[in-house]
Amino acid sequence: MQTTLITAATLAQHLADPNWVILDCRHDLLMPQAGREGFAIGHIQNAQFAGIDDDLSGPKGAPDGVFKGRHPLPDRAAFIETLRHWGINDDTQVVAYDAHGGMYAARLWWMLRWIGHPAVAVLDGGMAAWQAEGLPLVTPTVGRARGHITERPTLTSSVTVAEVLDNVSHGRKQVIDARAPDRFRGENETIDPVGGHIPGAKNRFFKDNLQADGRFKPGSQLKQEFGQLFSNPAHAIMQCGSGVTACHNLLALELAGLHGAALYPGSWSEWCSDPARPVATGA
Repeated sequence: MQTTLITAATLAQHLADPNWVILDCRHDLLMPQAGREGFAIGHIQNAQFAGIDDDLSGPKGAPDGVFKGRHPLPDRAAFIETLRHWGINDDTQVVAYDAHGGMYAARLWWMLRWIGHPAVAVLDGGMAAWQAEGLPLVTPTVGRARGHITERPTLTSSVTVAEVLDNVSHGRKQVIDARAPDRFRGENETIDPVGGHIPGAKNRFFKDNLQADGRFKPGSQLKQEFGQLFSNPAHAIMQCGSGVTACHNLLALELAGLHGAALYPGSWSEWCSDPARPVATGA
């Protein structure tokens, strides 16, 4: 069972394995159709497309009209139906990849663990690593027989906006923000019209988890680096712009053997939608 990362060479050996499902999670925040268009141009054999906006997120508004963020988690039952549509069973090995260092594939990794499915891994280095091995891309799309995955006890933890707001007052947990430093400081109005970060948060840009070649750093190095931000992962909250790249930090923590950190799914996009919530700016 592959539960964190998988190499291109290992994935290549299982392309025809009927019990493996490969999902292409490419996306672009500023050009939402770019991922699907890239998939149509070329993708890993037998891969299916998993859209961040359509498949891995739920409605932005709650039933009472309150904004929940740009990429709130979908209803669990709806997500399980999506997984069944992709042909995923309880014993299926899932592999997720993207072309962005794992920033989107990690979201799918976390969500499968969220519904209790441990057999999910991210392609280390993504599309770049695949092509660096001289492995081909194809254009035909495939369909699979409907799967029968079921929900099992969750392997993750998460917090609500109310819990994060309460934490601003008592500070028992350390919030870690995975956005780029300029967004954390409040200097990128293109993506974050309301700039800044949650008071007390520390910045750990998700790309800091990667080596120069786009693959993840060794677990021992990640453990040392995250250890400078908090002492107990069970007392840490991972967030980002909309609950996507925060999962990259959660995957890095898993590689480091630091288990128990929580995801704040609404993240900055939900937090800053209410002007009554406090905002900090600067480094």
